[in-house]
Amino acid sequence: MKITLKLSFLFILIMSSCKRSEEKYVFEKPDETRFTKITLVEKLDEPMEIEVLKDGRVLFIERKGKIRMYEPEIGSVKDIGFIPVYFEAEDGLLGLAKDPDFYNNHWIYLYYSPEGGESINRLSRFTLVDDIMDMGSEIVMLEIPQFRGCCHSGGSIEFDSQGNLYLSLGDDTTPFESDNYNPIDERPGRPGNVDAQRSSSNSNDLRGAIIRIKPQKDGTYTIPEGNLFPVGTPDTRPEIYVMGNRNPFRISVDPKNGYLYWGEVGPDAQFDSLGRGPRGYDEVNQAKKAGFFGWPYFIADNKPYWYYDFETQESVFEYDPQVPVNNSPNNTGVKVLPPAQEAMIWYPYADSEEFPMLGSGGRNAMAGPVFYHDLFPNTEVKFPKYYDGKLFVYDWMRNWIFTVSFDKEGNYTGIEEFMPSTRFYKPMDMQFGADGSLYVLEYGTYWSAQNDDSGIYRIEFSAGNRKPVAKASADQQQGASPFTVRFDSDGSFDVDGDKLSFEWDFYGDGSEISNLPNPAFTFQRTGEFKTTLKVKDGEGLESQVMIPISVGNQPPNVEIEWQGNRSFYWGRTKMPYRVNVDDQEDGSLETGDISPQEVTVTWEFLEEGFDRVLAAEGHQQTESSASLIGQNLTIKSGCNACHGVDNASVGPSYKQVAEHYETNQEAATYLAEKIIQGGGGNWGDRLMPSHAHLPEKDIGLMVDYILSLSPLSSVNQKNKMDVAGLVPFDRHKDRGTYILTASYRDKGANDIAPILRREQLILRNPLVLAADADLFEGTAKANFGDSRVIKFTENQSYIGFQNIDLTDIRQLTLSIDPNRRMGWFELRLGSLDGPVIGKTEVIGNQNRPENSKGRWFDVKLPIQSQEKRADLYLVFQTETGVDIWNSFFLNTLYFKSP
Repeated sequence: MKITLKLSFLFILIMSSCKRSEEKYVFEKPDETRFTKITLVEKLDEPMEIEVLKDGRVLFIERKGKIRMYEPEIGSVKDIGFIPVYFEAEDGLLGLAKDPDFYNNHWIYLYYSPEGGESINRLSRFTLVDDIMDMGSEIVMLEIPQFRGCCHSGGSIEFDSQGNLYLSLGDDTTPFESDNYNPIDERPGRPGNVDAQRSSSNSNDLRGAIIRIKPQKDGTYTIPEGNLFPVGTPDTRPEIYVMGNRNPFRISVDPKNGYLYWGEVGPDAQFDSLGRGPRGYDEVNQAKKAGFFGWPYFIADNKPYWYYDFETQESVFEYDPQVPVNNSPNNTGVKVLPPAQEAMIWYPYADSEEFPMLGSGGRNAMAGPVFYHDLFPNTEVKFPKYYDGKLFVYDWMRNWIFTVSFDKEGNYTGIEEFMPSTRFYKPMDMQFGADGSLYVLEYGTYWSAQNDDSGIYRIEFSAGNRKPVAKASADQQQGASPFTVRFDSDGSFDVDGDKLSFEWDFYGDGSEISNLPNPAFTFQRTGEFKTTLKVKDGEGLESQVMIPISVGNQPPNVEIEWQGNRSFYWGRTKMPYRVNVDDQEDGSLETGDISPQEVTVTWEFLEEGFDRVLAAEGHQQTESSASLIGQNLTIKSGCNACHGVDNASVGPSYKQVAEHYETNQEAATYLAEKIIQGGGGNWGDRLMPSHAHLPEKDIGLMVDYILSLSPLSSVNQKNKMDVAGLVPFDRHKDRGTYILTASYRDKGANDIAPILRREQLILRNPLVLAADADLFEGTAKANFGDSRVIKFTENQSYIGFQNIDLTDIRQLTLSIDPNRRMGWFELRLGSLDGPVIGKTEVIGNQNRPENSKGRWFDVKLPIQSQEKRADLYLVFQTETGVDIWNSFFLNTLYFKSP
């Protein structure tokens, strides 16, 4: 009995000690190096909100109207929908959320500014059909008046655990007419967007509020219990949950207790004013229940503004946060409002006395998710218990993320920075995935621009040793035996910094092994092999990657003889060409072993230019460059989710469609209309959703590709040329690209399948958009009408053009807007540090010709003669500096030839 008691007591002591030890381990702040930020996709065009699906796919929207999906299995993005939107100022496609029952009903909710003359923003529900948004499924749930042009549209959508939808709405008021203090200009005859009392503090207006509604299956909604104004209260809107907001841009809802959080973007006043009120503050707010949060009468911890008479320019009285009264003639709601609630966190441009850890400078507060450890399964990547119950908040301007801690009653207890040594580029939205990792959407550096540093990233946590990452490449992958290949493991790394060991298995069967990191190997056997690189860290964790190698058939060599410049065309003329083909196994055109009929030559013109990156994909399947582009557009648009090339899926295979319509002369027009409008009946009961979001020209190229899969299709005869002759430059106007394509598919050898090779001569108009460059550093693609312009944002920023033929080119003409700055351009050859082959004078507004009209004027950049192909770097230099608001703009470059 005594022994049992002693053992029991000892067991209790051991368990108690383990528990204390476990708690100490679990709640100790994890080392930042335990977090890994992984790039999923970059170079997005003003991304706004994300929804992470349970299989790791990510729905996201871009402000100009695109609905897109990132697919982790293939590591790329496809367009799944498009809404024509008004995207000036702060409007556009702003908010996205999936329905709580999304995996059954496939509903998503969008908040957007519809294109057209009606000044409204709209909340609508749409249905995804096979991952494509069905435009015909739209149900308009709510429309909000919006003063277009400026300012504060809000637009964040979130659901709580009860299925209630929250939508944040800005005050729709300009800050610039009130000296950046509280906008309460009540004078008659003034513009409709200078008095926030008509919106934020108006109980009968949804603007400046975060609304809470319960969507119903028929597309209507009901009002949940507990909103600020009960249904039927005179002069109120029952949808309002919290009001008194300026611009609640990003919101979140605690999944357990239902508390609402939002970042409030505050006014710009730099200093307190005795007669107007406090300086500007951004806020992070918490609403445990419905309430009024002060704007435009109070800010921060209820610092009061004055009632300022804009007519007499007199300060009359300070507002009382206990009894806020809205006496504005523009108010249509109740006059006496609920007591104002204080912000949870607030900070100005300057250092904050209350929250000094938040720093100083520009500000744009946003609220992210609350993390609960037990809501996620045990995975290798989920966040540790240290973050249990913490709120993630972030600032779009300051590029930081902080976590907020609470006590058991949900009251603020502290704040600390998350991953302080990691740079975030304008964090825009964040959400925990099903595996407990954090997905972060980053807008990129510059507003209203397609930023190269924008993207979607996943942050993973690892408590212990982490697997290394294997990367492998080969200088060639197809050839005749004996076949020597140089392999490279560059890019392989270990997150923990461990030394790696390497194992190359060349034939994939263990018969030939190398432990060198970058070996060369000669394949003596013929066949298809899966060469594998395995990397292993010091503790034995490993990862591997495979490279397919084909030995036994030497790829054909295809060459286009051309006498002129191989990058650009000038004027309207005809140019001679000749195609040469030789193949180790088949012979050559010159000897007659290969007949001209076996070589495909096409001459095509594309008005919208040519995406050479896309054109490199799928080169084994199609020979015409136009069909090649169409093939890639079908992949990019997501059509391959429902159609295989050879095999039927949800819909028929592309080859089935091509064979069905191969003798129909109207097939191209019919199929294009079918894709745009959607429908069904031809291939079964399944309906194809409308693809009206895709440009009609893209759909035409997609149809051409599909029809080209039948040998009898007339598409395969379009634009065909002989293996030698003249090509005419006769279809261009201001822009466009001519493409001469020569391709040959050999006959195969040694049981190795035939190999297709092509040579393309891509000739552009010499007037080139700067935004169509190949390389960018320190720049942003800014919106300008229907086009893009390049903004140079720092000294020695540059754009680059790869593999440009400089034959006969003697000058660049740059279309410039200095935008109140001064600088000059250097043209460097081969690299950023290469020789300078041209330079402009110092450029500023003083260079603008007196008779110039509009913002742009031309600047000449003479070029030293270079009769060769090379990479070009156009480097911006300045001694006076640039900033986020004022920086050089470049519209076009003209490559001038004598």
